[in-house]
Amino acid sequence: MTYPFLKGHGTRNDFVLLPDHDGSVHGALDVERVRALCDRRAGIGGDGVLRVVRTTALAATDPDAAALAEGVEWFMDYRNADGSVSEMCGNGVRVFALHLLQEGLVEAGTPIPVGTRDGVKVVTPAGGAPEDGLTVDMGAPRLVGRTEVSVGERAWPARHVDMGNPHAVAFVDSLDDAGSLLEAPGHDAGVYPDGVNVEFVVRRGPRHVAMRVHERGSGETSSCGTGACAVMVAAAEADGALGAEGVEGAAGAAYRVDLPGGTLTIALDAAGHVLMTGPAVVVARGTTDL
Repeated sequence: MTYPFLKGHGTRNDFVLLPDHDGSVHGALDVERVRALCDRRAGIGGDGVLRVVRTTALAATDPDAAALAEGVEWFMDYRNADGSVSEMCGNGVRVFALHLLQEGLVEAGTPIPVGTRDGVKVVTPAGGAPEDGLTVDMGAPRLVGRTEVSVGERAWPARHVDMGNPHAVAFVDSLDDAGSLLEAPGHDAGVYPDGVNVEFVVRRGPRHVAMRVHERGSGETSSCGTGACAVMVAAAEADGALGAEGVEGAAGAAYRVDLPGGTLTIALDAAGHVLMTGPAVVVARGTTDL
């Protein structure tokens, strides 16, 4: 069986997109298929897979996920490169929305609601056109607690930030402190029983940080949208920008977050929601039998 695919990326966090509008092509999306597609030597290559499916069609195989996006037409069924299911992908949802726009599946010039396992995310062209970047309302973050991460014999305190998926944000002296990141950093399995995305962060200037990230299920990636959001929230807290009211008291705070694959702008709005702005590109399309 052959089926269509597209390849896209957001700040070089890359994905294989699978159009499967009525759910008849991939069903529940087999783990081995995801791994084969993401294989960078024997497959197409990617940090994950974005299945483009209508929410009503997803209900046949995953009713719990579909219930999180009731009333929204399109659902981003996201899988990590190892085939595991993830709640949310910040760079991926921009690429997903761009695909919907390019294919005429949503109305141009209007906000685009996208269903995810972290609820509905609304994507809006940042400058009036997709080529100018896309802004995603990532919802309200949760500052959960404090923990610790380690690489080899070195350990750092970390802030546990939930962006729909779990993050441990550690401020370090140098991004080289993270080492090769070929293996997942050490973390408290009691705090993160399903694994965690770990961000290593250095300061570059006022409201300007740089980071590296190890994503659960994918390894080190060139960018992580939810990770950049978690980093911004942790940095704003450390800078005293949140105030006594937490994220709801920091409206207008905005940070530049540099990643190996590019730059994202992360801001907080008056409702305490995180707004992420960055590029999205679709670079190829074709068919495969993987």
